[in-house]
Amino acid sequence: MSLIVKVDGLDSFEVSKECVQKVKFQTEIPQDSNARTKDVGCSLEITGKILVATDGDPFDSTRQLALWSMVPAEDAAAYRQVTVEIVEAGLIERKYSFPRAFVVDYKEEYGNTDGIGTFRILIKQKKDKLDLVSVDGGYAGA
Repeated sequence: MSLIVKVDGLDSFEVSKECVQKVKFQTEIPQDSNARTKDVGCSLEITGKILVATDGDPFDSTRQLALWSMVPAEDAAAYRQVTVEIVEAGLIERKYSFPRAFVVDYKEEYGNTDGIGTFRILIKQKKDKLDLVSVDGGYAGA
């Protein structure tokens, strides 16, 4: 299975496939609601390993996630197009598209026993653009 994460905007990049380990899509409604509410949100949680290039390539896609997480809210670059594809045997099982995503939380952890760092990024779609989120799947991938 392949997990492909693309972030498009001011500085477009793709998170290395070897780095991404888990993707969690969630539709959020208030837990105290007794009926369907208009206060709905969508989020993507992406976790994985921090792997720096050992072949001299200075580009580190997980570093790009960290830099995006620090962009101030006033800056237009805080909102980006995020596409996540879950590909199995050449078939796109799911494709999530968040056209106005922003970072809610970003964490990196390192330990001296594993030797590999991990990251976790939580992104959300801008609430007034929720109708632009798409969830597709069930077709042949490129």
